Amino acid sequence: METRVLTAHVPVQLAEKVDELATRLERSRGWIVKQALADWIELEEERRRLTLEAMVDVDEGNVVDQEEVEKWVSSLGTDKPLPRPL
Repeated sequence: METRVLTAHVPVQLAEKVDELATRLERSRGWIVKQALADWIELEEERRRLTLEAMVDVDEGNVVDQEEVEKWVSSLGTDKPLPRPL
């Protein structure tokens, strides 16, 4: 796999945590940073996908009124909770 070097200034405490993890896991600092970066990018891509999906729902009118949600939430934990709004 072709690679490229990235540099970043990080707070000393964060760098020390990376060093501690590398020692504990018997991995290189580079491996720790690659794992963290890959996981973060995957999370952000999923967040974007879900946001775009939600925006389509809004455009199509698939929304729940705020007042209905508030009434439902207020009813939770009572003797007669309301059904979840759809």
